[in-house]
Amino acid sequence: MTLEQKITLCIKYNSLLYIFKVVYGLYLHKGLQKAPLHLNFASMICKKSLTILFSIALLALSGAGSANASEQQKPVEELSLFERYTNSAQDLVLKGLELVGVNYRRGGTNPDIGLDCSGFVQLVFKDAVGLILPRTAREQSEVGNDIEKNELKAGDLVFFNTMRHAFSHVGIYLGDNRFLHSPRTGAEVRVEDMRQSYWVKRYNGARRVVER
Repeated sequence: MTLEQKITLCIKYNSLLYIFKVVYGLYLHKGLQKAPLHLNFASMICKKSLTILFSIALLALSGAGSANASEQQKPVEELSLFERYTNSAQDLVLKGLELVGVNYRRGGTNPDIGLDCSGFVQLVFKDAVGLILPRTAREQSEVGNDIEKNELKAGDLVFFNTMRHAFSHVGIYLGDNRFLHSPRTGAEVRVEDMRQSYWVKRYNGARRVVER
């Protein structure tokens, strides 16, 4: 049974302990022993824990299918998605994934109450790398360096027009065309695919605020 199939079964049968073992084992296998896994199981309900762990598993396994299909065309030493992350990017990604499942709240900056998109980004950067970003998505779009879409790396900020004006929404790029964000009222912090037509049409650009 492949690792992907094991994780699928873990989700299906609600086996939190086993999926943690599988996912964390993958971290160690990929050489990320130094990357802390900030998961407070005592304070998280099972549903949220599973959501977070599945998000981590999704990222860890991203590209695995395509890699298997063309593995003979790729050098053996090619790095995995997580192995390409810098230490700061690892911290940003893991901190962001801790907040998966937190409710959206307009103007929210407290995860216990809810976070809006820029409040989520601000909290992640503050806690993960000690960087204080401006409060709004528009202001955050003026920080750091402008980068092209094909230059995106984990930890970069990605911006969208979701409120009929540019740079009205922001998220954190994870790699493999995925980003993490707090979407809208009634939704929760989650991982999204930038290749979906909704996001493709509304993409405004990206900024790099943490140097690699």
